[in-house]
Amino acid sequence: MSNDTSTTPDDSKALDGPLPEERPEPQGKRNAQGIRIDPEAEAELDPERVTLSALVLHEPGVLAQVSSLFSRRQFNIESLTVGLTENPDRARITLVIEETRPGVEQAKKQLAKLVPVAAVRELERDATLRELALIKVSSEHPDKVQALAEMYGGQAVDAGAETITVEITGQRPQIENAVEAFERFGVREITRTGTAALARGATETAESGHPPNAPMNDD
Repeated sequence: MSNDTSTTPDDSKALDGPLPEERPEPQGKRNAQGIRIDPEAEAELDPERVTLSALVLHEPGVLAQVSSLFSRRQFNIESLTVGLTENPDRARITLVIEETRPGVEQAKKQLAKLVPVAAVRELERDATLRELALIKVSSEHPDKVQALAEMYGGQAVDAGAETITVEITGQRPQIENAVEAFERFGVREITRTGTAALARGATETAESGHPPNAPMNDD
């Protein structure tokens, strides 16, 4: 029996193929361990500006709990307002935050876990959103100040020998445009509320029938 192990012509064909340096490299990045990175997972998400409405118990300390939660979690709050509702036992907190989508979902989840919170909802972009601004300007041109206030749907709420204060209510871009327009009269002071918001139509902004949550850890 022959022990010849030389390569036959058929065996050489089995070894045909591109050299290592000629082989195509797979597309995409790899981490230090050589594992391919998913491009979608690696991509940076753009922040979204969203409005959250929370129906809470009307009792001392609730706002402090909400503020503490958002501070602890380092959510980016643009504005926060709180006020009474049609139910004397409930208050409504409206938050405008700017976060990536995972951050928004986490904010809603953590907010809903707080004991005094009855309901949380992210409002649609067409929700009714309003801010209020009080703008104090010099009173050298009272007629022009009043005319500009009316142009923005506002009115003068205080007038004196040196200053006039006007009230403007509207959506954020309208308020910002009004503030810029009044600068021609010499703006002395400005104060603005945060956003107040309700869902449009018959849709409930937050389902007021929900009871507050049972105690639980917010981690």
